[in-house]
Amino acid sequence: MEISGALPLTPPAATDREKLHKAAQAFEAIFVRQMLSSARAASFGDGLFSSKGTETFQAMQDERFAEIASQSGALGFAKVIEAQLSARIAKEPANGQ
Repeated sequence: MEISGALPLTPPAATDREKLHKAAQAFEAIFVRQMLSSARAASFGDGLFSSKGTETFQAMQDERFAEIASQSGALGFAKVIEAQLSARIAKEPANGQ
């Protein structure tokens, strides 16, 4: 028995393109985090206010910045990765054979 207008209990499965888009964004976020981590490691000594708490806050700040940058497409890495890999999705048969 199906109720008209009822929402499904499970969300629809993501398409390959949606999965690729999310994976490309995740890769860009990882890349940005690594760049920020390397930049912070190249400091010229301890700062006046450096502590474990400050380091933890900066790591959390870098992680959030990387997420925002990847979701907004500010750097464009995800877009390029998605464009390159989407050609492979189009060439594969839809039924997985």
